[in-house]
Amino acid sequence: MTTPQTALTRPDGSALRVLVVDDEAMLTDLLSMALRMEGWDVKTASSGFEALQVAREFAPDAMVLDIMMPDLDGMAVLQRLRQSGDDVPVLFLTAKDAVGDRVAGLTAGGDDYVTKPFSLEEVVARLRGLMRRSGTAHASGAEPILRVADLTLNEDSHEVTRGTSEIELTATEFELLRFLMRNQRRVVSKAQILDRVWDYDFGGRSSVVELYISYLRKKIDHGHDEALIHTVRGVGYMIKAPQ
Repeated sequence: MTTPQTALTRPDGSALRVLVVDDEAMLTDLLSMALRMEGWDVKTASSGFEALQVAREFAPDAMVLDIMMPDLDGMAVLQRLRQSGDDVPVLFLTAKDAVGDRVAGLTAGGDDYVTKPFSLEEVVARLRGLMRRSGTAHASGAEPILRVADLTLNEDSHEVTRGTSEIELTATEFELLRFLMRNQRRVVSKAQILDRVWDYDFGGRSSVVELYISYLRKKIDHGHDEALIHTVRGVGYMIKAPQ
């Protein structure tokens, strides 16, 4: 594996923490080796119940979570994490490759999805993206601030505000909003959103896009006289300042 040019750490300079959960010991060993080469602190778990215990003690910045496990499957693990208020970014890792499984994993609260067999480089790249989007990873060089009307998104600190109110977004919601704001006053299709935000095709299934657009609208536009996020029927979505 080639070590990326830009090292990622926590904002305080300490190593990022990643929890790898899979019942195949050889797989967790390979992933752990690859992630430690990034300079990250890695712990593993071989079952769902163990994953919940380690997550509580370790407080990871990201989790690689297998769906098929003998005791508590990945979906159930994720559900319990979210119910306890843990919003750790989750990368699902599984042998399932059906479109329905991908949609189910993401709509359940997962942030990304990789199917077996996979490349270690791909897993590392996706984890880097997840942790940067969640704001837990820091890299040198500040990125620009995006603005649409009174909505502001700071790509470096991952802070989002509208007017004087701070808005809390999940990692996926943040990436979707960033994509819309980078294309201000430009209509983007559901296919483009799937490709840019989730990096793969759902075979024409667009329900996950509609779901996350609805999440954003509740957080961005609810309670405001002027909506910023617009649907262009039959084409896609657009964010723009009121006329």
